[in-house]
Amino acid sequence: MNENEKNLRQHPKALDPSVLILNIILAVLGSIIGLEIIVRIGISTNTSIIGALFAIIISRIPVSIFKKFKDINVQNLVQTNISGATFCAANSLILAIGIPFLLGEPGLVVPMLVGATIASIIDATILYKTFDTEMFPAAEPWPPGVAAAETIKACAGQTKQAVLLLVGIAGGVAGKALFGIPMDILGVAWIGDIWALSAFGVGALAIGLSNDFGFPMGQYYVPHGIMIGAGLVALIQVFMMLFRKDSGSDSVAGKFTSSMKDMKKAIFGGYGAYVAVALVLAIFCGFFQQMGFLQFVFWVLYAAFAAIASELIIGMAAMHSGWFPGFATALIFLIVGMLAGFPPLGLAILAGYTSATGPAFSDMAYDLKCGYILRGGGEDPEFEKEGRKQQYISEVIAFVVAMIVVAVVYKTYFAADLFAPVSRTFLTTIEAGSSPEIAKWLVIWAVPGAIIQFIGGPNKQLGVLLATGLLVGSTITGITTIVALIIRVIVIKWKGEKGQSIMYILAAGSLAGSALYSFFSSTLALGKSLKK
Repeated sequence: MNENEKNLRQHPKALDPSVLILNIILAVLGSIIGLEIIVRIGISTNTSIIGALFAIIISRIPVSIFKKFKDINVQNLVQTNISGATFCAANSLILAIGIPFLLGEPGLVVPMLVGATIASIIDATILYKTFDTEMFPAAEPWPPGVAAAETIKACAGQTKQAVLLLVGIAGGVAGKALFGIPMDILGVAWIGDIWALSAFGVGALAIGLSNDFGFPMGQYYVPHGIMIGAGLVALIQVFMMLFRKDSGSDSVAGKFTSSMKDMKKAIFGGYGAYVAVALVLAIFCGFFQQMGFLQFVFWVLYAAFAAIASELIIGMAAMHSGWFPGFATALIFLIVGMLAGFPPLGLAILAGYTSATGPAFSDMAYDLKCGYILRGGGEDPEFEKEGRKQQYISEVIAFVVAMIVVAVVYKTYFAADLFAPVSRTFLTTIEAGSSPEIAKWLVIWAVPGAIIQFIGGPNKQLGVLLATGLLVGSTITGITTIVALIIRVIVIKWKGEKGQSIMYILAAGSLAGSALYSFFSSTLALGKSLKK
């Protein structure tokens, strides 16, 4: 493509009336999907894949108004929107507002809802400003983003890629439905960083076997301690990167489309925004009356630090593996807050606030990675920046719609005793209180976590991913990850880059099939329960 052709390229606009109207409708649908799945099965599906498939289906509707949706860049805006709405409604909003409600403070739901929404927007804004910097390069895996892009590309052209994608989708459904294999994990293992996912697989297998043989590591806070140690070292590595001297306002030797200077401004500005939101939340929620002045100031500063530290740790993990330890990091900051002596209500708001940051960061990163691939991998920097801006607008619109949907329906869910399971876990943790025993085990296990993270360095994230595996893993998860990685290494050695390319498409299909099966099986389960 020559320079004149590049200059003539115009990226579709998120505020184009037809795109905006459709995005609002799909954001409502996405919010409902996210709410249904998280309150009934406790997780949310791979929303980037679901969003991509919705965009593809819409583009096939034989009506003139939908013709523009055949443009893969428009499909990317639709995918970004529904993905953001699903994630925000489920992982950020209903989860966060459930905590004060369960604590017996229904009057704090609205302030928490508004605060969590603003936190999510700040979260996405920081990612928008830091994506494709030295810290969060666009060239890194961001596996669900690769899967979404490959899905859209395969369906856009009539090539053997579409056949491979269908094979992957069929395998994803069959593997999960017939054999109970977590095919989404298999897909991620064929896309993400091999070292990072090896650490995840080892952690998942270790926690699974320890539970199987009656020695649950959780009772000694092994996963939490390792995550604390690894997370602290990861933060140090992040800040070392932040304060590293760069070439000024330019991106590093033209390698990135955003500079280190932009990244620093985004992160420090984001911290200031988090401080402001935390302060307003604390005042509206009234728990500052239960603290002394110094403890109150510390709570505000700590809540903002937890928010931004959480998103950086989650972003690193999501970039390499496709998983983000949102619950894990929020739980860790909650436990530290308990040890600091914050009152129960302050802890509840802290947990909700921290939970609202990180998921939006990782989800939008997946979407921007998808767009980056579809726009040509940065071959036209100006077109790439404009496309990223339009995706950001789509994401913010989705967050606002998600907030409205949650505000309308949350009373119905809570009246039916339907909460995100993680909300109950946070409440149980708060009610259990802190103890010197907990602190002892956290300190003990933080040491190996810190060492492993230090050895792996900032690009491998071995400590964070090991802890993530320990926190959310199982025997089948660990076995699937390790076997998938072995297959990947063999195929790459045998077929080289061509083999890796084929595995990317099959992995995208596997992720898509697994996500679709999770969605429809949970919906069918809902139908059966209603019949009863």
